[in-house]
Amino acid sequence: MGPGARLRALLAAAAVAVGTGAVVAAPLPAHAAGFGVTSSGGFFTVDTGAELTFKINQSNGDMTSLVFNGTQLQNQSRQSHVESGLGSGAVVTATQNGNIVMITESATNWYGSGTIVHYLVARNGDANVYMATFVDAKGAGELRWYQSMNRSVLTNTFTPSDTRGGTAIESTDILTVGGQTRSKYYSNRRAMDLTIRGETGNGVGVYMDYGNRESSAGGPFFRDIEQQGTDNNDLYNYLWSAHNQTESQRLGVLYGPYALMVTNGPPPPAPDLSFLDSLGFRGSVPASGRGFVVGKAMGVPAGVPAVVGFANAQAQYWAVANPSTGNFSSPAMKPGTYTQTLYQDELGVATRTVTVSAGATTTGQNITSTWPAPAAVFRIGSWDGTPAGFMNAANVTSMHPSDTRMRSWGPVTYTVGSSATSDFPAYQWKDVNNPTTVRFSLTPAQVAAHTVRIGLSAAYAGGRPQITVNSWTSAAPSPSTQPSSRSLTIGTYRGNNALFTYSVPASAFVAGTNTMTLTVISGSSGTAFLSPGVSYDSVELD
Repeated sequence: MGPGARLRALLAAAAVAVGTGAVVAAPLPAHAAGFGVTSSGGFFTVDTGAELTFKINQSNGDMTSLVFNGTQLQNQSRQSHVESGLGSGAVVTATQNGNIVMITESATNWYGSGTIVHYLVARNGDANVYMATFVDAKGAGELRWYQSMNRSVLTNTFTPSDTRGGTAIESTDILTVGGQTRSKYYSNRRAMDLTIRGETGNGVGVYMDYGNRESSAGGPFFRDIEQQGTDNNDLYNYLWSAHNQTESQRLGVLYGPYALMVTNGPPPPAPDLSFLDSLGFRGSVPASGRGFVVGKAMGVPAGVPAVVGFANAQAQYWAVANPSTGNFSSPAMKPGTYTQTLYQDELGVATRTVTVSAGATTTGQNITSTWPAPAAVFRIGSWDGTPAGFMNAANVTSMHPSDTRMRSWGPVTYTVGSSATSDFPAYQWKDVNNPTTVRFSLTPAQVAAHTVRIGLSAAYAGGRPQITVNSWTSAAPSPSTQPSSRSLTIGTYRGNNALFTYSVPASAFVAGTNTMTLTVISGSSGTAFLSPGVSYDSVELD
């Protein structure tokens, strides 16, 4: 019997039934005094042995209490839970084996006939609640752990997402507070940048360690909600959502593990979650059942980050290539065949396939950019898959485009050779700043047929650019493939990168000053910042 099987057997042997759907541990062993799980009044209470106790409702799996050093951190008017709660049909059990307590809560009627299993684990001496979530059916557009906190104790939260006292300006989730726009969406970071973040008060801090993102979706650059300030302060771990999501939800997989961490205030170091591999979580793949990929990323311009991503229906991973050598090594991956993508910053510039085998390292998986790099008459911005450097680009992930801290969106006239990159709009909407005008000069020798290339990092409501060069107008292009949710107003420029190419005849150009207009068109309706729009990556005349 392997170590995982032995532990599961011990856990099962320690469990004693206390009623329908609830199981509690046998009496605590003497060496674990102060640590353990008890059952009373329809709740499991777990003492972590580190001045942290938490309480789980045996009927629905909600966390109803989180007490640290005698202080209640849990909001008492709203409970914490996976997704929006498992409901009264949940089966909740608790087991203890030595220094480990595990609560398992599950439902087999998840949005119909689906199964969800959520795990909460305490380890003796750790002021953490370790978690993981298995799901095999889609929910209501999101899968998350939601932690509702006591704002009178945890008084400090991330300002851009602190909406308390605000007035709604878009839907019910984007508000103004003291003249600034705020939203839970504006707490986002890229998935690859998810380090520990939390909320603090006097002598206490509650933090989320987001764990690996292998079962999530959207790739390394996907952005999602992390926290919100209201009358309570909330922490989230969005395992999957449809918030401008570019991929389908991965099902039949384990999300996590991840951890809720409590300290005396300062952020803790990232926890070692490897001990959870042996607890028998449904869908868990241990280190011994994984493999690695190593290789070299080539063809990305010097100074531009090269990221290598891997994705299939069951998992996603990424690795940052060494900026000097281009060498990369993947994290531990589940076995299977993956699409390997090379990103030039956030712009996909090459793909290939790679197969991963358990217990093996697949070497020599080199990947070279195939992105065209013709000689350009002019280029506005960089081909990096983002609007970085453009007007208001530094603010678009942390405030609404209507915010008074934004520069006026225009319409803008940009003059090649004299305007700064930051004069070109990061975003353009049909109803706000249409069109954008680009003025440029050609010598007589340059009056010839040219190609205009326009890159987008996202588009909303079918928005796409149609161009006019002097008196010549392009055909109306088809819209790019994009998610159907809000995007440009909820703090993300990250959709599907799209390239629009226009072949412009020589007769359209003149020697001297030329004028090109970029007009966002769409058959869809909408007003102001919810009208059809685009996020620019780069504009180039070849």
